[in-house]
Amino acid sequence: MTAKKAKIKQTYKSQTYPKFKTVNGNHPLKAIGDDYSVEYKVRKRHGGKVAAFNFDLAKEIGLIPQGHPNQMNPDLEASILDTFAIIIINEFDQMNNRKFPEEDIKKHTYMATRYLQLQHPTKLGKTSGDGRSIWNGQVKHKGRSWDISSCGTGATRLSPATHTKNKFFESGDPTISYGCGYSEIDEGMAALFFSEILHANNVGTERVLGLIEFEKGYSVNIRVHENLMRPSHIFNHLKQGNYDTLSSLVSHYIDTQEKNKTWSKVPKKETDRLDFFLDRQSEVFAKMAADFEDEYIFCWLDWDGDNILMDGSIIDYGSVRQFGLYHSEYRYDDVERFSTSIIEQKSKARYIVQTFAQIVDYLKSKEKKTIKEFTNDKCLKNFDEKFIQYKDEKILYKVGFSKKHSDFLLKKDLKLVQKFRKAFSYFEMAKSKKGVEKVADGINRSAIFCMRDILRELPQLYLTRNEFITQDEFIEIIKSNYATKKDLEDTAYRKKQLSDFQKYYWELVRKTAKGMRQSESKVLLDVSIRSSIVNKYDRVTGDSITTIVDRLMKKRPKINSEELYEIMKEFTQFQTLDPDQDRSTSSEERRPSKFMTGMFKIVREYREGL
Repeated sequence: MTAKKAKIKQTYKSQTYPKFKTVNGNHPLKAIGDDYSVEYKVRKRHGGKVAAFNFDLAKEIGLIPQGHPNQMNPDLEASILDTFAIIIINEFDQMNNRKFPEEDIKKHTYMATRYLQLQHPTKLGKTSGDGRSIWNGQVKHKGRSWDISSCGTGATRLSPATHTKNKFFESGDPTISYGCGYSEIDEGMAALFFSEILHANNVGTERVLGLIEFEKGYSVNIRVHENLMRPSHIFNHLKQGNYDTLSSLVSHYIDTQEKNKTWSKVPKKETDRLDFFLDRQSEVFAKMAADFEDEYIFCWLDWDGDNILMDGSIIDYGSVRQFGLYHSEYRYDDVERFSTSIIEQKSKARYIVQTFAQIVDYLKSKEKKTIKEFTNDKCLKNFDEKFIQYKDEKILYKVGFSKKHSDFLLKKDLKLVQKFRKAFSYFEMAKSKKGVEKVADGINRSAIFCMRDILRELPQLYLTRNEFITQDEFIEIIKSNYATKKDLEDTAYRKKQLSDFQKYYWELVRKTAKGMRQSESKVLLDVSIRSSIVNKYDRVTGDSITTIVDRLMKKRPKINSEELYEIMKEFTQFQTLDPDQDRSTSSEERRPSKFMTGMFKIVREYREGL
């Protein structure tokens, strides 16, 4: 490593990064004014260093050239720090007439955006929003745009603490936690690893561009997405009856989705555009809810639409988890309340879609009706149908069928697919007889079966034996470390479900073989190869990410930003579960380092957990 650094230093030539200068607080949504955000002057925050930088993401959004080496240099670090190492001049500073060097104060103001939050005393969104974040601006590259925000940039007037304590706080005030306006490097590190893994596996999410570390473990965590608007950004204006602001925000969202080519064939007529918006949003949130259930992702979805983006992508990784098993009764303890569970996230997503219907009607009629009047809106029927469609598609994907084979089965025998999904769900939903127990950050009733294991092992066993496996062997494969002897006791109903599972599995294989004019062994071989990737034994969980970040934090004095990037990239490749991805340059082809091997062991140790 020393020789490599020396070589970089010798060949380094001074360079500029002009695109960073366009990230200066300006954003199209600032035109809406105080209804949408509180604007703050900001100043440079000294003493920071770049702890992590996502080179791939920076290239994707055009901040650095495509051919730029994945290496930090003095000019790049200076550009990052000058752009993102900032802190707001807040109400506390103004009330106390604090003075700052003129050269440290940035020219433009930055937005702390307003949005609805259930934890605020009022449920109207007049006092809530970005409590410790600001929007840095928007960057455009190759016909697309990305919003950039930073967490940990100082205490704003929109945090829950300001209104529960009825006072403004100094940024960094040690007497208050969330209200102090700072974020910490370990939470940024967890978000960096977690979001990149989910992104690599086609789960919508904001991504971390970089982390700037300050003393005492504080940090500014820089986040990027094509559109950082949340449902809660528009729900508050519905609640308050701010028609013009609501209309402007919905139009901005539709325009952005169209310009970024996320949506195509968007109608021109305003009423048609609103109908199009509602159709797309009902489909987006149906898919999101189905994905969260099937990938065991806990996001604490709720009625306020705060913990999710408008396009269904994940934001704010403070409470986000991915479980190893279907721990559908886990609830996060947020002191004043328990969170929703994974299984309840569908109904919350459906309610959010119902709110979209209320918004569209209001924008069309200029008359705000009650949410109850949209209980039977046609968009909810669309949501329900799409949710089931995505669940059917996803179970075939998890089994290991290719898209071509899945499309055939869904078209020719949808009932068979759903019969298999029902048998699969019985085992997936099975819970420990111990009941609800306390866990580190909440409560849970543990799932007892690991269904990824049977989907991975079954096609290989069928290939070698060409017959059903025994009930005992089936249970031995799927039982988790949470399962007790009592949990594994035979029942007549379990025997039937086990028989149905294997019967319907074989029928899916035979029907595919016959319809595709292939041998059953060829179909099983394809399923086996794909399933071994989709249902990898070592899959990351929230607990494993937390443990890995703890280990990284202890090693960090010896790990620079370049090395951290390489660790993140290699670990993400190890956790990429896409069977259609070209794996010729995968990290699995290379011998992992000792440190990476330790990370893999952690993933294996926590593979069934929270």
